[in-house]
Amino acid sequence: MATNRKLGKTTDIRLAMLRTLVTDLILHGKIETTEARAKEVKAMADSIIALAVKEKDNFEEVEVKVSKAKLDAKGNKETELVKSKNGKEYLKVLKETTTEKRQKDMPSRLNARRKMMKTVNKVKDEKGNNIDLTAKLFNEIAPKYEGRVGGYTRILKTGPRRGDNAEVVILELV
Repeated sequence: MATNRKLGKTTDIRLAMLRTLVTDLILHGKIETTEARAKEVKAMADSIIALAVKEKDNFEEVEVKVSKAKLDAKGNKETELVKSKNGKEYLKVLKETTTEKRQKDMPSRLNARRKMMKTVNKVKDEKGNNIDLTAKLFNEIAPKYEGRVGGYTRILKTGPRRGDNAEVVILELV
């Protein structure tokens, strides 16, 4: 009977650790960890990459009206002086309406995106900007594995760890 490894942790701690490892694997392409943890992470990572490969082209282009502040040559918002009903003057930001083409996920791709978001953590770069790992999965990783059926990760053994003699491995995207 196949069951998950407990890894000597309680359920909530184990799941948080595995989510972090999967996030790091997708973000960096490889991680170094113990063999038991790597086998658990491999299963999780392979499943979300398979979802990304299956749903990567399942969207439609939609034109959307977007209202933005009008910017001058320096990149500052343009304003105009306006009088209110009671006679007071204030500055009003000028708006411009444009249409943009955006991708709209089909229902099955949206479901896949939500499953991925349950498996990976939110990540920020050095400047504090959010990194969209689901977009990275759909746009970068999935096209790389398009013709492949499974086996998106590999485990390379590096030997025992000094101190507790645990088997250390490198888990990487193929």
